[in-house]
Amino acid sequence: MAETAPSIPMETPPSATDLYARAEALQPTLRARAAGAETARQVPVESVDDFRDAGLVRMTQPERFGGHAMGWDVLCGVSQRLTRGDGAQGWVQAIMADHAQMLGTFPLQAQEDVWNENAEAVMSASFDPKGIATPVDGGFSFSGRFGFASGIDHADWLICGGFIVDGDTRDGPHFFLLRRSEATIIDDWHTIGLEGTGSKSFEVKDVFVPEYAILRGEDARAGNGPGAAVNPGGVYRLPRGSLTPALFASMTVGMAQGLLDQWLAYTVTRMSRGNRVADNPTSHVIAGECAADIDAAEALNRDTITAAMKVLDAGGTLNDEEMLRAKRNSAWACRTALNAGTRLFNTAGGTAIFQGSPVERSYRNLLASASHHIVNWEVSALESGAEMLRNAGQAEPR
Repeated sequence: MAETAPSIPMETPPSATDLYARAEALQPTLRARAAGAETARQVPVESVDDFRDAGLVRMTQPERFGGHAMGWDVLCGVSQRLTRGDGAQGWVQAIMADHAQMLGTFPLQAQEDVWNENAEAVMSASFDPKGIATPVDGGFSFSGRFGFASGIDHADWLICGGFIVDGDTRDGPHFFLLRRSEATIIDDWHTIGLEGTGSKSFEVKDVFVPEYAILRGEDARAGNGPGAAVNPGGVYRLPRGSLTPALFASMTVGMAQGLLDQWLAYTVTRMSRGNRVADNPTSHVIAGECAADIDAAEALNRDTITAAMKVLDAGGTLNDEEMLRAKRNSAWACRTALNAGTRLFNTAGGTAIFQGSPVERSYRNLLASASHHIVNWEVSALESGAEMLRNAGQAEPR
């Protein structure tokens, strides 16, 4: 299909530094809305509006539609700063930007369906391939029940995982694009952490999906989606899943930084048996060591992302060992950030365990973020170590 003009006039795009500053400026606002987001079990619409106004929704959107086409490193840097303000609200913005990048790898006509209609449309998704697509004239009839759709209450479109089933043939998994209005939301998001993400389940029944509104799984995993041919930039050649752990690690590190902020603010006000807790040398050690651990987690994750984007922006590809190393490093960053956060929570005193305490909420969000399967430390270390030894066995003796 012929290329079309952007749906809105192009503006001078913000720099990465601009986006980082805007994300940092939102931290106090997100912090003030955190309790309300958790109670409502969804991100406030005001926060979504703030993300749009700051240009964050369009951060990874292709330039042809007025987006900023930023790299994965910028997405992760912005997400870390937002989750430092509030884990749940920052999480949803990160997921929205992740899905915009993914849509940029779909066939161009699918991108036009979304962004020519609404240049600031947002997407939710559920990649677990629970959908069944049956071939019909011009496309597929798609049905399934899905979970963990972060930010679905604010979404305009959905990306769903599923298989094409034609008789005895089962092909996939692939990714299917459909309107959120064609789905039924299931209000089942009751969790101990990240409750404000509103990551509810949804169901679709016999929804028509045009044949061009599909991203084949093998193309996504190879970083070779049709959109990569029309949208310049290494971010659209990113193999699906290769740096996703780095995004989750960025959010987890941001939540640990936010917890440290809350711990410091709380500790300087605490008294224990008539003495200021902040004057206790043990508090000094805890603050210093936990801050160092969180800084180390941030540095390793950031360097991993930067190295990968350097390869992709230069036109290169990531090999299996590089992708597994990136996943391992991000999982280590998550584990390290969580361990530091656990130590902070365990030394915050009895008052911090009450529901509604900022320390308590921050820790529960951190715990939920670090529990995501994609940053499981044992699996990531095993896979990376196995690939390292496999390659070492094939190397020429020195």
